[in-house]
Amino acid sequence: MTELVLIGIGAGHPDQITLEAVDALQRVDVFFVVDKGPERHDLSQFREAVCRRHRPDEGYRTVRLPDPERDRHPADYGAAVRDWHQRRAELLAAAVHAELASDGVGAFLVWGDPALFDSTLRVATDVALQVPGLEIVVVPGISSIQALTARHRIPLNRIGRPVQITTGRRLAAGEVPEGCDLVVMLDGAAAFMTLPDLDHIYWGAYLGTTSEMLIEGVVADVRDDIIRARADARERHGWIMDTYLIRRNDQLGGASRV
Repeated sequence: MTELVLIGIGAGHPDQITLEAVDALQRVDVFFVVDKGPERHDLSQFREAVCRRHRPDEGYRTVRLPDPERDRHPADYGAAVRDWHQRRAELLAAAVHAELASDGVGAFLVWGDPALFDSTLRVATDVALQVPGLEIVVVPGISSIQALTARHRIPLNRIGRPVQITTGRRLAAGEVPEGCDLVVMLDGAAAFMTLPDLDHIYWGAYLGTTSEMLIEGVVADVRDDIIRARADARERHGWIMDTYLIRRNDQLGGASRV
């Protein structure tokens, strides 16, 4: 049976690899990498560092696949993402056919956890429909949310209070649920600028890496600092990967601190 293993590799530090992930790495014949261009070269370097650290025998091959182009500002976001996923699935299915033996093991090294705000698992599920006998295996990993709360030394939730995970796109559109704190991911446009002044923000970027950045405070006091930090970081790296937790001030009547 052919296997495609999705291995969660944490938010950016090789020590965040679980023992289950290390065991899975030992079985891999081919690592598939979606190449997102030279501006994301350091992401590829991190994946290579994970392999050097936890699979030093080098008894594997790496196959790089070009990432299909996508419209970043489509009229129908859902339809555009589904089309992009389908083209990725077709590309990967062809690579599995070409690169893996009938008993071979292929893998993707997935940032954070494969089941949380990442398209790889959805794409792999589509691939399994195109490749008879392909088994999908998922190895969980440390998410950027866990890394964020650990670095800020705070619990994710307050006692008796729910937390919703959302995207910057929804936050910018004003889709802010009542009565719960927020974790915001995939925010390309600093949507936290729309939040009330007295909400409290715990922000982090490049979590777990040597470039890690952390800022926390009342939104009114720190949002300009975050904007400057994001701009400087994007200038240096060519990309930014950040996550933040918002403690809603309206829940407790006063600045939301843990």
